[in-house]
Amino acid sequence: MTEASSARSARRHHWRREVVELAALFTAVAVADAAANTVAHGPSGPALLCAAAVALVATAAFHVWWSRRHEHAPPPTDTGATAPSPTAPAPGAGGQETVLWRMRTTVRDEPGSLAALCTALAAQHVDILSLQTHPLSAGTVDEFLLRAPGSLAPRELTRTVAGAGGTDSWLERADAHDLVDAPTRMLGLATRTALDSAELPLVLRQLLGRCTIRSVPARSLTGQPLAEEVPAEGVLEEFAMTFRDPSGGSLTIERPQLPFTPTEFARVRALVELDARLGRRVPPRREVLTLPEGDEITVRRADAADLAAAREMHDRCSSRTLALRYHGPVGDADRYLEHLLSPRFGRTLVVETSGRLVALGHLLWDGDETEVALLVEDVWQQRGIGAELLRRLVTMAAEAGCESVYAITQASNTGMVAAMRGLGLPLDYQIEEGTLVITTRPAGVPAHSVGAAQDGTGSR
Repeated sequence: MTEASSARSARRHHWRREVVELAALFTAVAVADAAANTVAHGPSGPALLCAAAVALVATAAFHVWWSRRHEHAPPPTDTGATAPSPTAPAPGAGGQETVLWRMRTTVRDEPGSLAALCTALAAQHVDILSLQTHPLSAGTVDEFLLRAPGSLAPRELTRTVAGAGGTDSWLERADAHDLVDAPTRMLGLATRTALDSAELPLVLRQLLGRCTIRSVPARSLTGQPLAEEVPAEGVLEEFAMTFRDPSGGSLTIERPQLPFTPTEFARVRALVELDARLGRRVPPRREVLTLPEGDEITVRRADAADLAAAREMHDRCSSRTLALRYHGPVGDADRYLEHLLSPRFGRTLVVETSGRLVALGHLLWDGDETEVALLVEDVWQQRGIGAELLRRLVTMAAEAGCESVYAITQASNTGMVAAMRGLGLPLDYQIEEGTLVITTRPAGVPAHSVGAAQDGTGSR
């Protein structure tokens, strides 16, 4: 329809409306005149006027009451569709249980490839909560955070992705921590790295998922070179990344189940460079405790700066105590200290009193597992120091997200066994040729006061 025809149609409708209004006006005047003549010339005119006035007043009062009543009434319920409440399941979930998944797949670098994948997921009632893209030379790796119906099997989900063009797909369960957006997550990981040198391995595992981190020192205990020369920018392979370790040597990250992308390589390199620029750093927190005998001890974090004091403590320990701790020649004990005190391999707590160290507690990163080890000077044993160190180390493991913690000792080391039992956690014992491995899960470790359990020494 053209603009001219629209204007002519509007003028016709305008004249018709005016004619109808004039006809209604004349009709109303005629009816009013007839009613007035009837009332004025009738025998009961005044009575009719009074009755009409009363009827009008009653009608107006009823209208006001009815309006006020329905103005404050709750909205009527609709059995068809209701607005979702804040606590109701997400739209599309149908009220059923949902599961969070992390999925990574490779799609063709063509327009519409990602749209086809999203459409296929929507057909399965899968909600895409976040999406990150990792461009490659051929194709693009897309990483999704998905909320899928609980009834949708993982195999069916991967089959749907494959049918939409996704290849080399990888699927893993996620939790509420993965709901944080990528920039906020990276800032949090960088903050953890900046505050503590020992956080870098944990931060990398949280960033990359399940992976193995190997830190190779520059030289062995006997002085032989171990680590190969690594370029300053690092080396990226399909299933491995290698960087210069800020503390010397090399840092290798391996993930055989999933290839690394250039984006992940850049993120890891940024964290490693941040750690190298800041140097070694340990939180300065100290806690003063009182033993049952009344002696005061200080518990704090340690690093390589405590190497000389730790060696002096070794000199004061008996050969039996060192043998229970290191499971080897006593003369090699001093050479282990530099490795144990490095924040790259874990965290170390020390107990000092009167200006000297009397106990060491190590929390060592060992792949997906974590090892604890204790060494208490002979004259300070049986005072609860080992139990207090062990409780703190296991608590630190729980805070770091470690699933299991184990201690290696000798079957005759009743002090270490008693300290592990004092945690109040379920324990798993494995013994072979006199070597005892005690494993526990650190989640939910209860708090104990110092002196609540006997201490011990043990682990390799």
